[in-house]
Amino acid sequence: MDVPLTAKHHLLVRLAHWLNIPLLLGLTLSGISVYWASPVFKPFPPWVYERFSLGTFDLARALRLHWFFAYWFMLNGLIYAIGLVAGGGWRDLLPRRHDLRDAWAMIRFYAGFVPMKLRRKPWPHPVVTSKYNALQRAGYLSMPLAGLASIASGWAMHKPVQLGWLERLFLSYDGARVVHFFLMWVFLFFVVPHVVLVVADGWDTFRSMVTGWSERTHG
Repeated sequence: MDVPLTAKHHLLVRLAHWLNIPLLLGLTLSGISVYWASPVFKPFPPWVYERFSLGTFDLARALRLHWFFAYWFMLNGLIYAIGLVAGGGWRDLLPRRHDLRDAWAMIRFYAGFVPMKLRRKPWPHPVVTSKYNALQRAGYLSMPLAGLASIASGWAMHKPVQLGWLERLFLSYDGARVVHFFLMWVFLFFVVPHVVLVVADGWDTFRSMVTGWSERTHG
């Protein structure tokens, strides 16, 4: 018997989601090259920057590429926001009263998922009565906020005189640089658990971001 499908993700949300992959990759590689020209601090040896960037001593090209990807990233963010409003998805990102309790239940589920699979024992998914579970909601809400902060810190560095008020929000030019650099790692470290949790949550979660439809009414 066919399982009834439920609309889950608006087309624009899905489009923006997948476009973020090449955009964030381009921003990261070009951004590391820009950063390496005058690093605030050096947490890694030089070979890391030389291997995982566009190359050293090429600041002008790196800046042009970084702003090329940045403008597309901002446009993509606008597409995502329109999709959230048009599909009503923004409501599903708002915090709930029991999020802390539900988040702990999800942490326990994800922590035991692989061991229980290996032991071939049942490990039921916690009951979810909304579109996202508490961890998903926190993660998916944090990314747009991180994107806004990344854009703001980028403009604070790009136009520190014309946008002096924006620069002062980050205390100084170097403050904006540190925040911008930190947010790059926030995006990168989000990707790995995001992929792992999608795999743990099942095929339906991945498919819903491709087709927009889900077999689950909630979760």
